[in-house]
Amino acid sequence: EIPQEFKLDQNYPNPFNPSTNITFSVPSSGRYSLKVFNLLGQEIAELFDKELLAGTHTVGFEGSGVPSGTYIYTLTGEHAQLSKAMMLIK
Repeated sequence: EIPQEFKLDQNYPNPFNPSTNITFSVPSSGRYSLKVFNLLGQEIAELFDKELLAGTHTVGFEGSGVPSGTYIYTLTGEHAQLSKAMMLIK
């Protein structure tokens, strides 16, 4: 089933240690990226930057190499950008 809207779900589990999953939906095929930033706006991880087919996708994030804290993950597409916060507790 093809989603009707561009959607970014809350990561699960949240808070997490050391890994979490991020699920999102894209209504059309195209180039998308998913990046993780610290609260200073510095990019700490690029989970992907590639062509995706329309549908619902899940990507894992491994936080063992970064300190505890709150991080922002951002999904960017051709005409939209969505962000959510997640918390890593070690």
